[in-house]
Amino acid sequence: MTAKHILLVDDDAALRPLIAEQLTAAGMQVTEAASMAEGLEKGLHQGPFDAMLLNSDLPDGDGGHLCRHLRAQGITCPIILLTAPGGPAPALAESGATGHIAKPFRLAMLLARLRDHLRQGQAATDQGLDLGPYRFHPGAKQLLAGTQKIRLTEKETQILRHLHGAGGQCVPRDALLDAVWGYADGITTHTLETHIYRLRRKIEPDPAQASLLVTEPGGYRLVV
Repeated sequence: MTAKHILLVDDDAALRPLIAEQLTAAGMQVTEAASMAEGLEKGLHQGPFDAMLLNSDLPDGDGGHLCRHLRAQGITCPIILLTAPGGPAPALAESGATGHIAKPFRLAMLLARLRDHLRQGQAATDQGLDLGPYRFHPGAKQLLAGTQKIRLTEKETQILRHLHGAGGQCVPRDALLDAVWGYADGITTHTLETHIYRLRRKIEPDPAQASLLVTEPGGYRLVV
């Protein structure tokens, strides 16, 4: 079984290694970041991640703001905010976070909560996501509509996952390129446009008049 990949964003130089050590001992792969900027860069380019742990108070921003940025760029995995001791509970719906854990916490409790979110996230993925008239199953790389089954390539699946995670908002072309292809040499907006063209031929009743995967100034949007 592939190790679960966790993004851990926390500027506490004493606590972060302890959390990472605990998660690694539990068989997980951990990518660490110490700031909002570093967390955003790694969150978009070093995934995919199965879950993210974001400190609510970072030196260059807050975890809720970082969570909103990640969701806007198509990140759909569980995101848990690590909140300050005695602070108010975060507005999860506003940030897009899946849950929160208040500091101080026992590492065993954090691990148990994380595993619970991972199970829920996997269950949601297995059950599929609503995407227009289709049920989108990223793990199986397919769309279902009644008896109709549309098979997707890996890149087509990633594109739809990122657009779906944006919740109906426009995702800029450059952000989509970075999220799906990273820093691969020779990848241009033409590559993305070619994949969008092929996707529309699969999912749109009339690809020339797209109604599900639409073009916006500077990017693309899924109508949800």
